[in-house]
Parts: sequence; C-alpha cells; structure tokens
Amino acid sequence: MQSPTRRPRPLLALALALLTALPGPALAQNDLASQFAPPGVAAEPVRPDEARLLPVLAAHGMVSSQEAQATRVGVEILKRGGNAVDAAVAVGFALAVTLPRAGNLGGGGFMLVHLARTGESLAIDYRETAPAGATETMFLDAAGNPDRAASTRSGKAVGVPGTVRGLVEAHRRYGSGKLSLADLIAPAERLAREGIPVESGLADSLPRAGGLLGQWPSSRKVFFAGDAPLPRGATLVQSDLADTLRAIAERGDAAFYEGEIAKRIAAAVREAGGVMTEADLSGYRTVIREPVRGTYRGHEIVSMPPPSSGGVHLIEILNILEGFDLAGMGAGSARALHTMAEAMKPAYADRAAWLGDPARVKVPVAGLTAKPYAESLRAAIGERARPADAVSAGNPLPFEHTETTHFSVVDSEGNAVSNTYTLNFSYGIGLVAEGTGVLLNNEMDDFAAKPGAQNAYGLVGGAANAVAPGARPLSSMSPTFVFKDGKLLLVTGSPGGSRIITTVLQVIVNLIDFRMNLAEAVAFPRIHHQWRPDALLTEEGLSPDTLALLRDRGQNVRVGSSSGSANSVMRVDGLLAGAADPRQRGTLADGY
Repeated sequence: MQSPTRRPRPLLALALALLTALPGPALAQNDLASQFAPPGVAAEPVRPDEARLLPVLAAHGMVSSQEAQATRVGVEILKRGGNAVDAAVAVGFALAVTLPRAGNLGGGGFMLVHLARTGESLAIDYRETAPAGATETMFLDAAGNPDRAASTRSGKAVGVPGTVRGLVEAHRRYGSGKLSLADLIAPAERLAREGIPVESGLADSLPRAGGLLGQWPSSRKVFFAGDAPLPRGATLVQSDLADTLRAIAERGDAAFYEGEIAKRIAAAVREAGGVMTEADLSGYRTVIREPVRGTYRGHEIVSMPPPSSGGVHLIEILNILEGFDLAGMGAGSARALHTMAEAMKPAYADRAAWLGDPARVKVPVAGLTAKPYAESLRAAIGERARPADAVSAGNPLPFEHTETTHFSVVDSEGNAVSNTYTLNFSYGIGLVAEGTGVLLNNEMDDFAAKPGAQNAYGLVGGAANAVAPGARPLSSMSPTFVFKDGKLLLVTGSPGGSRIITTVLQVIVNLIDFRMNLAEAVAFPRIHHQWRPDALLTEEGLSPDTLALLRDRGQNVRVGSSSGSANSVMRVDGLLAGAADPRQRGTLADGY
C-alpha cells in the first residue's frame, strides 16, 4: 500500500485550490444535481460548463486506473469486444509491468464484479495467505515485542501471492468468452519485453525505492543502471517478467503456482529468511464471496466483505452519517469534517476488535452494519472531539442476524469491475524472485504481530487478526459499487493503506450529500481519522480558518500527505463518466 508520507502533486494542489477558493452552494452538474438531491430538496441548476473540474465522458466503455498505458490496454480490450472483466484482467496484468510499485503478480487483492445480465454482484477474494510454516509469534523479538523489520523487510513478510490465480479465475468464470487469456496478457508481455519509458510516476518512485531495491542483486538487474536506479528518460525492460507472462498465457495459472516459477519464488523467499514452500503456492485458492450490502440516503452500497474490513466499516460509517444533515453543513465546512471524523473513530475501534479472516473467526458483519447499531454510535457524537481513550469498540452482537492500486471498469452492457490489489508497501519488500521478474509482497505485516500492536500504517490489531497458517490477513481494501433504483451508478475504490475506507467514504459523500460531479468528488480535499493514533489527518487545500475551527473543537489536526487514488467510473445521463485521481502522476480515465 502506498506510503502515507507522499506530498500532494502540483496538479492536485491547483485542483484543490480551485475547489476550495471559489464560492457557490452547488458543485454539481445538472444531471448529477438532480440525481443526488436529498428527498424533498430541489437541486440547484448548474450548467455543465460552469463546473470547476469535469470528468471524461464516453458512450460505450470506460476504464480509470493509476497508470495511463494500462488504462489504454483496458480500453482496447473493450473495443475488441471484451467485457468489463476481460478488460480488468488485462489492466491487472499490464499494471504489473507499468506500475511495479503496486501493480503486481506477486501480491494479492479483491475484485468486485457486477454482471448486468443477471443483476448479480459478487466478490473475488484473491488476498495473500500465510504460508503453512507461519506462527503466531513469528514477528516478535526475544523480548516479545513486535519486530517491524521482520514483518516488512524480510522473507518472513511475504504472503503467498494470489493475483495470478485471481485474475485467471475471473476471466474463466466471468469473461465474455470472446477473448482468450493469451489475448488479455499479450499487451502486458509486449510492454515488458519491449520496455517502457521511465517517466511520470515510475520516474518519481524509483529513486525513492533505490535503497530498498538496491539491497537485492536480482532487483538491481531489473531496476538499476550501474549503481543507481534507472533515471528519468531511460527504458525499463523486464524480460524475465515477459517470460513469466508468456508462460501464464500459454499454460494458465498453473504456470505460476507449479513448476519452475513456483520453485524460484519459494526459493527466493526462503533465502530472504522466510518459510514459504512450493506446496504453499500450489495449494493457494481464491474464494468467491457474497459482498456486504447497505443503504445510504436511498442508494444501495455494495462492497468487499471480510477478510477486507473495507466494506463493513464503509457501511458502518455511512450508517452513522445518515443521521446528520451533511448537505446543510456544507462541503468542506468544519462542522461537516468534524462530524465525519467522529463517525470514523468508532468504526476503526471496531475494526481492531472484531475483524479478521472469516475462515478463522466469527465476524459480526450483520451487527456492525445494522442501522440500530449506528444509532447507538451516533448518539455519542457531539460538538467536541472525543479523545481516543474515550472511544472503544462497541457491541454489535445484539444486532447480529483489509502499496496498493485501484482501477474501475464499466462496459457497454453495464458489466462492471472494481478491483484493488497490492504489494503492501511500495515495491513490497523490494525483492524480485530471480529469473521470474516478479516483485514479492510484504503483506504479512497486515496481521497483528500481537493484540494491541500497531502495523506500519498505525492500525491496531486484535486476536481476530493473529498470524496463523493459511490465514488471510485483514485488509482495508474497499472496491465498491453504488446503485440507485437497482441500476449501477458508481464504481470506485482506492489505494492508501488505512485511509482506503475513508477515501471511498468521502467520494460517496461528496457525490450524494454535496452533489459534486465525479471529477470534483474525487479531487476534493480529504480527511482521515482511524481512532489510533489520535490525530485528524487532513490534506492540503482546506482553509486555515477551517483548520482553526477544527482545532477549536478539540481535533488534533495534522496537515500533510495526500490520500489515495480513487480512480472511478459513474453512469451519468446515459453516458459513462470517468475520473482519474490527480493526486498521483500519470493516472488516466479513458473510454470510447
């Protein structure tokens, strides 16, 4: 998952300045204003050309991703007759080449799929798993304290990757049948073999990752020129990765999980101090899950279930906010931001207490997403900020009946994919498995080293998320659909570690409550509070007066890094609107 210390790009700063400096009660275009106006409230008419930021529009298909070449690969697949799943699979493989810090074959993630013909939505869990040799105490030092280096920078940190099996299974089950797996992988193989220019986000990330990549000879072969990372303007050729992609294209996921590639991956992990075996790889399986569902002001929210915490706590926070008049408070107002922050705190406390791998622990999903439970949490929110010690996990059981990148795809028939996948940190542990071109994840850090310990993103873990053989670590990834009157309206999601949930939350709130168009909703300044550490993180772009009012309410405000990359697609007045997040260099929404 991407580093939480990155500063906003100049383009983002300009977009935020435009959004926050200009007056006006309505931020929406005509079609969006009418679509999202609260019941009984007439939407104010705004001409489309008066909006300060505008999404890309297309009639037939749309792809929005964190890297432009991968977006174009997806659009080309749609033009060739592929459906949204075909395009998503092609984008997923392409990002492994063009966005190596996050796109991956050596990580894992979650895919939400909507099938227009049947109206069904389903979730594909291809999250990494702990090797069979993993133990509950493997990330503790001799004194019994968490060993951060072991869980983030050694072979112990590597979970069994799920991306290849997840993408291949998505194509097999839900692809159009018009394009083969080889058709979908061919663009990625070509980009890897012919090389891609080191520019845009790749040129930004390689120097920052130089120390991480440079410690592994196999990684230096790929990403270095002499003693330094490839400079801007160079060409990144990934011949071993191209060979791995060709093997998958020819023999399917078995080429990755069995035989020579699996042998090389397992050997690389063990040589780095880990415990992964070839049997761990051959035994990896994806899981098809039922999404979590909720409602917000007349809209249906469909999102990822455990072992992702994203969907559960997205719905939990929306349920709390539904009892407040956010539209009346105003977008970006201190009162609205304070209310959202206070609604976030109990959800993250519940995350620490209740969430884990559903194969190992009972997760009270129905209770956490119940409206009556939200009422009890809402009652505790006042005009003053509550310190972390005053907020604790609730008891949802009486109501009872998880460096990342995200992309969204919608095709001409209304099929849709919301996909988030990750290596955890940028470039994972930085290790390329010799002879494969595959960068390896450090996803095991998403387990709780011990109850109450924080991971690298400051998230507190509980016994429900303890390390165990074969377990899937808790995630914050939140690929999400929004429906209105039974029709698909929005496809969204984001990277950002612990901030993923609140990023997706604010895109939805900006659209529904504040009636912004999609581009504005994605670009608007975001906040984040995760209970512990006890701080309200805000992006640059909020006015000094607003920050002062938040501090007056007792919020421990910290202004700094940008939050996420919410590449989204939305249906607008018979067309598809796409918005790529300006917080990252090189993003692109495109369609036809």
